[in-house]
Amino acid sequence: MRTIPFTDARANLKHVIDQVVDDVDVTLITRRDAPNAVVMSQEHYDSLMETVHLLRSPANVAHLDRSIAQLRAGKVKTQKLEEGSE
Repeated sequence: MRTIPFTDARANLKHVIDQVVDDVDVTLITRRDAPNAVVMSQEHYDSLMETVHLLRSPANVAHLDRSIAQLRAGKVKTQKLEEGSE
């Protein structure tokens, strides 16, 4: 995560936005006398919101926990994708 003072972000807003979009990263904008803010691409935001939505369901969380436990225990199946299937 990059950090940039508000005055620099204001003076270089296009560059700040281009960086978060191109690098799929977030930038923290700091302010002296007010709360800070974070800038991120819409793609990053949408992904984050989807994750939050999925983790709101206790059933989804339990399924994910079971899957992680199976992976750690080596209980996985490896499958080769057929050519042309993506």
